[in-house]
Amino acid sequence: MLRGAERLNRSLLCVGLDPDPSRFPARLKDDASRIYDFCAAIVEATADTAIAFKPQIAYFAAHRAEDQLERLMAHMRAIAPQVPVILDAKRGDIGSTAEQYAIEAFERYGADAVTLSPFMGFDSVQPYLKHHGKGAFLLCRTSNPGGDDLQNQRLASVEGQPLLYEHVARLAQGPWNLNGQLGLVVGATYPAEIERVRELAPTLPLLIPGVGAQGGDAVATVRAGLRVQGGETTGAIIVNSSRAILYASAGDDFAEAARREALRTRELLEAAKG
Repeated sequence: MLRGAERLNRSLLCVGLDPDPSRFPARLKDDASRIYDFCAAIVEATADTAIAFKPQIAYFAAHRAEDQLERLMAHMRAIAPQVPVILDAKRGDIGSTAEQYAIEAFERYGADAVTLSPFMGFDSVQPYLKHHGKGAFLLCRTSNPGGDDLQNQRLASVEGQPLLYEHVARLAQGPWNLNGQLGLVVGATYPAEIERVRELAPTLPLLIPGVGAQGGDAVATVRAGLRVQGGETTGAIIVNSSRAILYASAGDDFAEAARREALRTRELLEAAKG
């Protein structure tokens, strides 16, 4: 799906859906019952510009808007069936609880992939891999400053003493990737680490948040993470922008402004491919 969307929409851009009613345009502002309306307008305006959509579940759950998220997921499948949807949930639990979270992501919401924390080990990831044709993106080197607290620490007990994020990348590329369903989350604020992750995981799709409002460099991100062989991308990169697109305008033209910003970012990413 990622390869198809990349080719069809000529895009590496992931449109993040983090709806905050306090930032909606005036006619929708502070009305949580209009989350679907806001997000649906964004999706319709950007569907032909994106390699993926990424709704962040907390922005819906905090406003008791899970039913609106279900409607939005169905709407995305209807108007843009070629664009995969990554549910940004960052789940991390084991056994029967993980199985329930997988049902939530893939059966209730119909997501194509979900973000996970791998901190509890492979048995917290495996239940998601039982869902044929679905994907999971493991947090690897995140864009927040506090990521250093754990991700940048060396593992004395592992051969070669890799940094924790390097070990996660190796596991995801190797023994954990039973059916080719795994990808990694690597923040755009660390292009050197993107390059290192790509070295360790040459074929995995990388979900890269942090471009736009978080200050990530789009050009450096593409050059660090994209690898092409024979004219084909060998491991997709999915460069996420959320707030810069969602809130490109505070007026009634918010959807048109979102489209303009999505097109601008898409072209920037395309130019960086050289």
